[in-house]
This record gives sequence, structure tokens and C-alpha cells, in this order.
Amino acid sequence: MKTKNRKTIFITSAVLAFTLTGFFVYQKYFSWSAPPAQAEYLPADLQKSGNSFMVSANTGEIKQGKKTNNMNPMTDEFSQETIGAMPVSFAPAVGNWIIGVDNDNKVLVVDGRKWSRGKASAGLADKARSLYGERYAEFLDNVKAYAYYPFAVSQQVDNFTNGEITVRFKGVAGRIDQGAGILFDLKPNGDYYTVRANPLENNLVLWRFKRGKRSSISWVRNVPTPTRKWHELKVRIEGNLVRGYLNGKQFIGHKLPASVSGKVGLWTKADSVVYFDDYKVVGN
Repeated sequence: MKTKNRKTIFITSAVLAFTLTGFFVYQKYFSWSAPPAQAEYLPADLQKSGNSFMVSANTGEIKQGKKTNNMNPMTDEFSQETIGAMPVSFAPAVGNWIIGVDNDNKVLVVDGRKWSRGKASAGLADKARSLYGERYAEFLDNVKAYAYYPFAVSQQVDNFTNGEITVRFKGVAGRIDQGAGILFDLKPNGDYYTVRANPLENNLVLWRFKRGKRSSISWVRNVPTPTRKWHELKVRIEGNLVRGYLNGKQFIGHKLPASVSGKVGLWTKADSVVYFDDYKVVGN
């Protein structure tokens, strides 16, 4: 009888230990990151008001940036932006986007720790109107219907067809993702392509987002992308040919079904916290 009781206690203890181990492993590697008490990308004098600044950054007045066509080079260093406010040069469509600092250098930050799947950025109607004018309703409806991945649209490029788009990025936090992508060929109906890197996965992927569904077109593994370090991501477009580069090395080369023609921007995913800087567009 005693032997049976000991066996029962042993099995119960083993099951409990296994359950607790599984719980802690899940919390460490798979659960959502808890929002920080203070936003590390805001200066010390603004950290106490970090949450209120995040609100103002996504509901503030929409300002129209200076636009350029595909042939004129454009560089956005965010040096003229306001720390703790929503960017002027980019229109956030999905997610939380704010101007922060990294070692006294202004950067565009996407903070996915408060991201909610399927929720568009506040003030989207005004942003859509500034991007597409009379056609804003079509873009607005589609973004709201398929607001799965955070992205922001450059307000300085009307239509990009050929050339290069380059950006520096640094993955800072995110247990599910630390995705950093260049978005291009954005249509009024919300369809687009993106080439994205991910320090958690060390790969480079060309994605297509069409009618609310994302699909991978080209997937390259073993692309070293250490987290909390700056990297350079570049996309080169020649008609329908897309080339993707990371830190000066080409990893992707793929021909799309049709030539590229649309707006451009930045893309990320889920709980990613990523810094972006030096967004450059050079047309051919």
C-alpha cells in the first residue's frame, strides 16, 4: 500500500514539475513581451510621460511632407522630426510609430509591444486622405479590413517604379518577431510587397500581401542579422526584377508578375521593437 502511495506521489510530482517547466519555457520564449515601464527610446525628461507621448504620436495632427517623384533622390534622416511625436515624413497605417532617439540620434521607432492584431493606427482616415486624395476611401477600407502587419507609408514619394530603396535598422526587442522590412508597390487597394530581415530568424524574405493574404515568394536562410546592432537593408527594382540586399550583399533576386509602380514605406510584424534611420530612395 505504501509502495502504491509513493508511486502516486512520484507521478504527481513529476507531472507538476513538467507542467511548471513548460510554463516557464513558454513565458521566456513564446509569450508576448510585457510593455516596459519606460520607453527606452525617449529621453529621460520624457520617460515619465512616455505613455501619453505614445498616444499623441498616433492621434496627432497629420502634416503633409514634401513630395518627390521617382526620379528625384530623397533621404529621410528624421533629424527635423519631433521626439516623442508621430513622424511627419511617414504616415503610420498600422501599428505604433513614434520618433525616438538612439545615442542622441533621432530615429523612427515602431513599438509593437502594444500592438493589437487587426487594429489600424489612429487617425488613419486623415493619413489615407493625405496619401491618396479622392481615392482615400478604397485604401482606408482595405487597410482596416486587413490590418495585420504594422506599416508606415512615406509621404515624400508619390510613385516609385525603378531604382533603390535603402534603410538602416536595429532590432531592439520582441519575442515573437523583430521584423524590419522595406515596403514597395503599395496600391490604393492595400496590396504591396516587402523585403524584410529578422534578427530572431536570421533570414531574408520577399513577401507579397494581396487581398488580405500574405505569401512568401523568396526565402533565404542563414543571413546573419544580430539583434541590437545596426544593419543596412536595400531593395533594387528594375521593372519587375527585385533584388534584396543585407549589409551590401545580395541574397534575393526574383521577377514579379508585373512591373513595380506604387508607394513605398516601412514594414514590420507583431511585437517587434525596431529603430529605423537613413531611409533613402533613388530612382533610375
